[in-house]
Amino acid sequence: MSLLNRRTALLMPLALAACGFQPVYGPDGAGTALQNQVRVDDPTDRNGYVLTRELETRLGRAANPRFGLALIIVTSEDGLAIDSEGDTDRYNILGSADYALRDLASGAILSSGKVENFTGYSATGTTVATLASQQDAQGRLMTILAQQIVTRLYTADLSA
Repeated sequence: MSLLNRRTALLMPLALAACGFQPVYGPDGAGTALQNQVRVDDPTDRNGYVLTRELETRLGRAANPRFGLALIIVTSEDGLAIDSEGDTDRYNILGSADYALRDLASGAILSSGKVENFTGYSATGTTVATLASQQDAQGRLMTILAQQIVTRLYTADLSA
């Protein structure tokens, strides 16, 4: 290891501390503050159920929650590939989730925002295969949206 690389490796923690970097799962990190402390509002449909399940996998399931998380999920489907017979062979599922993290004691909104993404699926097989592909794509989309929400929550200022 060169001298420059050693200096860089030794100075990196100081540089990160100076810019306000704090480990997510450190003693005062957002990950620790949110772990097993968030109750996601009850889902109303399949997408809501999958998104709630993914959020609880990442944040834990709260027995005595300190925070509440409200979600509004919107999805739409666009046909992409049309064959010579006029049949659509590929679809994109576009999804967005508005979220609001609130303090259950005071009712104050601590963090809110919107995340968006998309997934796709093929509709070239049988009806059953197409339906399975569609449901898989919806599940993947909810997983992606959950990860984006958790990432945003980890970077939120929860001290308000």
